[in-house]
Amino acid sequence: MFNPTSKKRTIFFISFDIIISLFTLFLAYNLRFNFDVEENYMSNFYLVFIYLVILKICAIRYFKIYKITWRFFALSDAKKLLYAHILAYSFFTIIYYIFPEVFKPFPRSVLIIDIFLSLIFIGFLRISKRLILESENNINMKKTLIIGISHYTQGFIKQKKEFYISSIIDTQIEKEKDILIGSYISNIEVKSLDNLESIIKDENISCVIITKELKQDILKDIYERLNSLDITDIKIATLNSKQTTLKSLSVEDLLARRPADLDKTKIKSFIKDKVVLITGAGGSIGSEISRQVVAFGAKEIILLDHSEYNLYTISEELKESNIKVVMQSILNKELLDKTFQTYKPNIVIHAAAYKHVPLVEQNIQEAILNNIIGTKNSIDISIKYNVEKFILISTDKAVRPTNVMGTTKRICELYLQNVNSNNTDIVAVRFGNVLGSSGSVIPKFKSQIEAGKNITVTHPDITRYFMLIPEACELVLQAGAIGKGGEIFILDMGEPVKIVDLAKKMIELSDTNGIEIEFTGLRTGEKLYEELLIDDSDASTQYESITVANPTKYNIDKLNIDIQELLNSSDKITKLQEIVPEFNHKLN
Repeated sequence: MFNPTSKKRTIFFISFDIIISLFTLFLAYNLRFNFDVEENYMSNFYLVFIYLVILKICAIRYFKIYKITWRFFALSDAKKLLYAHILAYSFFTIIYYIFPEVFKPFPRSVLIIDIFLSLIFIGFLRISKRLILESENNINMKKTLIIGISHYTQGFIKQKKEFYISSIIDTQIEKEKDILIGSYISNIEVKSLDNLESIIKDENISCVIITKELKQDILKDIYERLNSLDITDIKIATLNSKQTTLKSLSVEDLLARRPADLDKTKIKSFIKDKVVLITGAGGSIGSEISRQVVAFGAKEIILLDHSEYNLYTISEELKESNIKVVMQSILNKELLDKTFQTYKPNIVIHAAAYKHVPLVEQNIQEAILNNIIGTKNSIDISIKYNVEKFILISTDKAVRPTNVMGTTKRICELYLQNVNSNNTDIVAVRFGNVLGSSGSVIPKFKSQIEAGKNITVTHPDITRYFMLIPEACELVLQAGAIGKGGEIFILDMGEPVKIVDLAKKMIELSDTNGIEIEFTGLRTGEKLYEELLIDDSDASTQYESITVANPTKYNIDKLNIDIQELLNSSDKITKLQEIVPEFNHKLN
């Protein structure tokens, strides 16, 4: 009997609309005559009521308001209710003027009073259940603080009904600070960031949502202040395809390096309508570069990788784009040559490499083949087919290397700077760790935390540079766009981060108890810190985020002989040191 159905809902609301309409019309008469209505005016009261209520119910039914579920009555539905009333009372007015004798005596001002009363009472009935439910929900909801005001903050507040928004904090710079402070958004007061601590305590806040992209120093400051108040439920709202999504604040958000001089116009003019071949296209760097090359309007993208799974994953993601998938090793020069001959790329981005330091130390021969010979093959064939631009993804570990991986990449840099490139501009882009890549410590730390294990750090003083993968890849393309050939570009990675501090932040953000940090000792070939520059004489470019290293001369004929001797040498470490004298192998 009490199970809600469409028919029961319609009967319920029609019944109450009749009762409310009778009440409001009676009240309208009394308000018109100051609660002293003469009998002759009340003689046709019920006739007026019958006409009005029939017209009103028909109009409400016409606008399908009886089909609206009680708990979901919204502002758009309130507008429909207004239109229904205007329609009903307009029809009554027309009937009154056509047949005035039927309703006499009738004070017409009663209609004006009644339409407002009816809207208020019938509207309140419709919204009452929602008000009650939201009031009940607010009691059980986490009290939430919004930090940052953007163009979609108000929409977010209305959309995310599962949060009880207590206050909003403005994060404007000092000179603009007073513009919004004290104002209201969706009936919620805007307050100052200066009062963050008192707001958290006074309003018993347990959840914080950031709805604006903040500068890194501001975001870090807010995180530290929230952490000191034991607020661990911190979320970031992002607008994606007109929908607002939430994600928990991550260590990537805190460490992200967002370059201010990213020139997307330059990148687009470099990539648009070009045939781009990407080696290692399924890896963490290669896959992101593939996405961006698609986004910047490449004519055709050749995805080349020897890993079946990686290649399948990125090809499935980009299958709607104009891609060609080549499952191939860069060590097979004959097949690689055929690929270039078939697709005739304008740009080659060489991301294929072995880059995990400990694994490379245990597989030196394979690293030399893949990193040096594979790169050499790619460069030589690019020159043969007059590729316009060849971009090598290098690493900070190539600077005064202490491991085999860094040394192999340094030899690649020497090769590209000294080879006779003919019409091909060949450049390298050197940068540090990218957040979330397969070789980064962050996935390792995350898996340890999820498994409830202690985090293992090699040394309490070890530091690394970090940058988000998308931003690093955009700067790679930007550097490639300005390269004239032979340059080694260095990306500004910001300030180095102590890995132990990174581990502590990840434990804090996970809100997991009982996890500690264990120090395991430096691994073979591992540095305490990484460098991006070989000396202080590196030159600047038109972009602050990109500098260029001075070229290192090395006779190309001798280098080719040295590389061949390296392949045949039984003591590869000694030969690597001969080619790269600054290589100081750390055996730890």
